[in-house]
Amino acid sequence: LNFCMISLSLFTDLLQSHKFGFSIVFRALSVKMSGENINPIETAKRKAAYQAVDEHVKGNMALGIGSGSTIVYAVDRIAEKVKKENLQIVCVPTSFQAQMLIVKNNLLLRNLDECPELDCVIDGADEVDSKLTLIKGGGACQTQEKIVAYNSKKVVIIADYTKDSKQLGDNYKKGIPIEVIPFARVAVEKKIVSRSGGSMELRMGKMKAGPVITDNGNFVLDWKFPAGIQDWEKVNKEIKIDTWCSRDWFVCQHG
Repeated sequence: LNFCMISLSLFTDLLQSHKFGFSIVFRALSVKMSGENINPIETAKRKAAYQAVDEHVKGNMALGIGSGSTIVYAVDRIAEKVKKENLQIVCVPTSFQAQMLIVKNNLLLRNLDECPELDCVIDGADEVDSKLTLIKGGGACQTQEKIVAYNSKKVVIIADYTKDSKQLGDNYKKGIPIEVIPFARVAVEKKIVSRSGGSMELRMGKMKAGPVITDNGNFVLDWKFPAGIQDWEKVNKEIKIDTWCSRDWFVCQHG
């Protein structure tokens, strides 16, 4: 098969980083406020994003730009470094949101056709467990995020302290987002729930009637998985087999 019927946001395959030359850095900074009249979570996001950029973004890089609220701070910092240090950097977006951020900050925009091999991708996460398994996809951008990450030498995940959990589902209660082509929605729902339990919800739009539509024109299912799952790599493999997902890039990544 030449297509991936689902993209499940569990980043378990990606975390087998040695197989693909990946290096994942998780930055979770708990911030004690000292008179700053700023939301402490937003301050933590900004500090984590700035630290990640300062440590990992260098000149002459092809850089993948992730999606989500934390990435806004990262792109601000990248633009600041490019201007201050006169760095030569090209940026490949993982979503339309990321593309707009790149353009807004006057960074050099490229696509994956032009830059099929990236030096680093910087992205966020919705939850990270003690084994560094991630849930991503709260912004419904996980498929392109995974493709860009798979083609990067290094993956840097930035997150504030609220995303840090012992087990998946401890803090993030919205489930694991699954991108699915509309034609396959019901079949995928039944397969996953039958095999792995839990429940499935079609994500609905907030400012439009009907379901959320991804940048790829697909639906998003949020899988409320049962508590107590320990072997996410096994779940990942089972779901890929059961739903005819094309290849073992990263379908079951919490992402």
